[in-house]
Amino acid sequence: MALVKVKPTRIDQALASEIAHDTNSGIEQAAQTLTWAADEHVLLALAAAGWLYAQIRRPEARPAANHVLAVSLATAVLPHLLKSLFDQTRPDRLTVRGHAHGVPISGRSRDAFPSGHALHMGALASAAGLLNPVPRRLVRSLAVALSLTRVVVLAHWASDVVAGFTLGIVIERLLRPFTLAKLRQQRPAASRVRS
Repeated sequence: MALVKVKPTRIDQALASEIAHDTNSGIEQAAQTLTWAADEHVLLALAAAGWLYAQIRRPEARPAANHVLAVSLATAVLPHLLKSLFDQTRPDRLTVRGHAHGVPISGRSRDAFPSGHALHMGALASAAGLLNPVPRRLVRSLAVALSLTRVVVLAHWASDVVAGFTLGIVIERLLRPFTLAKLRQQRPAASRVRS
């Protein structure tokens, strides 16, 4: 049994009710497919592949690859720890009407808070601050969109997604001084990319 029981807000409940009423199986299948792009297994595999590529072919990218891998590992572990502390029923367990309209069943029933997918996406959006403006905006827009798929499939309340996304940003920023110290030392102060 978890230490803290988290209840959805009235806004969470109203939004979930609207989604359950207005969705259809096409929307739900599309959102469920898209949400896989924010899955920890996919992100860990991509981070590991990028890290390996940097080690073999792009030595100048090693600090950034180390950072992305460290952030990916931290954001893969943290949601599991938090879900053992917090107990919240997923919205998809509370809707019959939504299932009739195509809403799938997601994960463990009482593991709604926080959204692990959104936590990964928050960290990715924050790390995008290291990129140039155009790719930064693209990555951040994609991260927000993928996070919102968790609300659409009623796997999480909107507040779970906001909390997860925010926590992802915090984790990425906390790791920067440790994982990017060499990168910051290599770049002159004037050429650093601002986030």
